[in-house]
Amino acid sequence: MTIKAVVFDWGGTLTPWHNVDLFELWLGYSNIYDPENAKELAEVLNHGEQARWSRQFETNGEVGTGVLDELFHEAGVDTSSPLHSKALESYLSGWDPHTYTDPDAIELLEGLRGRGIKTAVLSNTMWPRRHHEAVLERDGVLHLFDYLLFTSETPAGKPHKSVFADVLYNLDIEPKNAVFVGDRLFDDIHGAQSIGMKGIWIPHSNIPASQSSDLGITPDATVQKLGEVMNVVMDWSNQ
Repeated sequence: MTIKAVVFDWGGTLTPWHNVDLFELWLGYSNIYDPENAKELAEVLNHGEQARWSRQFETNGEVGTGVLDELFHEAGVDTSSPLHSKALESYLSGWDPHTYTDPDAIELLEGLRGRGIKTAVLSNTMWPRRHHEAVLERDGVLHLFDYLLFTSETPAGKPHKSVFADVLYNLDIEPKNAVFVGDRLFDDIHGAQSIGMKGIWIPHSNIPASQSSDLGITPDATVQKLGEVMNVVMDWSNQ
């Protein structure tokens, strides 16, 4: 078979998995936006975020998480307020230590592209594109992707076929010639396989039970670190 594209998940795949206290991150936001009611607001935002992730999982991605602004509006936040802008910047900055790109990524991406293989990112996220692109630019990898799709811009999310189809359409690649690399069996591997892609699983993430189901899913390959993806892709290409 001929591999013409490799598509990557972002969090837990291109960036190593970190266990993160989501409430504490929202508390950082709330301490700036509404310090008198910070704990209560943080609880509302944290609960609202988890509810959106659970809904996406329960609908097989047909209903996506939406965007952060929708979450804020549900919590009664005035997103036009200067305090909100300052608080949001603090919230996103709080994620910075958990967003650094895997050290293996640059060599892998350059190696794939040097062999004429297209690369892309497909990430389930509520964050705006500008923030994701800033993170990838910070780490010197933004220019190494042919296409980026963030589900904050789509009605659906992984594992729904539509988001995988979107990426492949924009790469102009057939599913049989594409590989998806991810850390989640349900969202990433099942989603990719359902459209005819091969799936490579990196099994080191601590996926919340409310967002996890293996459903007897068997990846086409399993690697222990990102840098091993190249060997798998080359083996398949030589078959």
